[in-house]
Amino acid sequence: MKRIALAAPLLLIGCTVGPQHPTTALSLAPPVLPERIAAASGPDQTIAPGTALDAEWWHRFRNPVLDTLVARALRSNNDLAVADAALRQARAQLVIAGAAGKPQVDASYQAERARVSQALQSPLADPNQTLYTLHTAQLSVTYPLDLFGAERNRKRSARAAADVAGDRLLAARTTIVANLVLAVIQHASLAAQIDAANDSISGNRDILQMLQRRQALGDIGAADVAAQQTVLSTAEALLPPLIRQRDHQRTLIALLLGVAPGTPLPDLPRLETLTLPDTLPVGLPAQIVAGRPDVRAAEAQMRGAGADLGVAIAARLPNILLTATGGSTAVDFGGLFASGNPFWALLGGVTQPIFHAGALRGQQHVAEAALDSAKAQYRSAALQAFADVADSLSGLRTDATALDAATRANDAATQNLRFTRRQLALGGVGTLTVFNATAASAQATALLIQARAARMADTVALYQAVGGGVLASGNPQGITGAK
Repeated sequence: MKRIALAAPLLLIGCTVGPQHPTTALSLAPPVLPERIAAASGPDQTIAPGTALDAEWWHRFRNPVLDTLVARALRSNNDLAVADAALRQARAQLVIAGAAGKPQVDASYQAERARVSQALQSPLADPNQTLYTLHTAQLSVTYPLDLFGAERNRKRSARAAADVAGDRLLAARTTIVANLVLAVIQHASLAAQIDAANDSISGNRDILQMLQRRQALGDIGAADVAAQQTVLSTAEALLPPLIRQRDHQRTLIALLLGVAPGTPLPDLPRLETLTLPDTLPVGLPAQIVAGRPDVRAAEAQMRGAGADLGVAIAARLPNILLTATGGSTAVDFGGLFASGNPFWALLGGVTQPIFHAGALRGQQHVAEAALDSAKAQYRSAALQAFADVADSLSGLRTDATALDAATRANDAATQNLRFTRRQLALGGVGTLTVFNATAASAQATALLIQARAARMADTVALYQAVGGGVLASGNPQGITGAK
C-alpha cells in the first residue's frame, strides 16, 4: 500500500491540465479561379492553382536593379532588425521557461569570523574560546514535481510566443519586400507620367508658337492665343504634383532600405524595364492558411492562450516541492571533510490553495476569455487571408479590362491629336478643338501608364496575399521560423 501511495504522485507528473491543442471551427471554401487573365493590350497571366510561390518572387519582374534593392532592404531595414531582436528575445525566454520545471542545483561556500560574549554558550568544543572562524560548504537540490503541468504549460506558452515572434519576423519580411516592390512600381509609373506631362507641355508650347505666328499674320485673334496659353498653363500645373509624388516614393524607398531620405539611390527601374509575371501561383485553402505568416502567428497565439489557461487551472491544484541539502561545517577549511562534520536534510512540501478570495478562479476566467479571443483572432486572420486573395484576383481581372480600354483610348486620342494639330496648321479648326484634343490625349496617356502599373501592383498584392513564399529559401537573415 505504501508503494502505491508513493507511486501515485509520480503517475500524476505526466498529467497536464488545460487544452493541449486548442482548435476552432473554420469553414473555408476554395476561391473561384479563372484559368487565365487575358489582356488584348498586354501579356496574359496564367493561374496555377496549388502551386507554391517562390521565396524570391520579385525575380519574376526580371529586373536586376529591383533584385539588388530587395536584397539591400532585407539586410538593412530597421523594422526587420526590430523583429529579429524580438525573436531572439522570445527564444531566450523559452530557454528560461524550460529551465523552471527542471531540478535546480546550487553550491555555496561561506566563511564567517565571529566573537561571542562569555555570557553566552560558545558553539565550539572549548567553552573558553570566544573568537573563531566558521567555514560552511553546502550543496542544495530543488525539484518541483510538476503534477498538473503548470511548468510544462508555461514552457508551451513560451514556445508559442517564440513561434509568434518568428512568424511576425516573416510577416515583416514579406511586408517590407512587397512595399519596396510597390514603391518601385509606383515610382516608375510616376516617372513615366512626368515624361508624358513634359511631352504634353512641349506639344502645347509648339501649338502656342504656331498660334502666335498666325496671330502675327492676322489670321487669328488674341482670344485664340490666350486660350492656348491657358491650356499650356494647365498642363504645366499638372507637373509639380507628379514630381512631389515621385519624390515621396523615393523617400519611402530610402526608408525601406534603412537609409536617410535624400541619400543618393541607384537609378531606379523604368516602367518599361519591369516585366509583368506571366504565372500567378494561387494555393489551395490549406496552403494559403499555412503560407500566411500572420495566420500562423494567430494560430500560435491560440496555442499560447491554451497553455496559459492550463497554468491558471494548475494554480488551483496542489503543488509539491522536494528539496535536498547537504554540506559540512567546521572551524577550519580542512575540517570540512572530516568525519562527523557533514550534514544533510531532505524536505518535501505540499501546498494546496484553500482561500484566495476568488483570485485564482478569476485568473482562470481571464485565461478562458483570452483563449476565446485568440480563437476569434485566428478565424479573422484566416478569413482576411482569403479576402486578400479574392480582392487581388478581382483587381487583376479588372486591371486587364482597364488596360484594354486605356490602350484603345490612348490610341484614339493620340491619332485625334495628330489630326487636330495638322488641321490647326492648315487653319481648319479652332482653339477649342485643340484644347479638347490635347486634354484628352494627356488624360489617356496618364490612364494607360496607370493601368500598366496597376497590373504589376495587383500582382504583388496577390503574391503577398498567398503568403509571399516566406517559408522557402532565400532569407538572408537565416530565419526559417521558430517552430
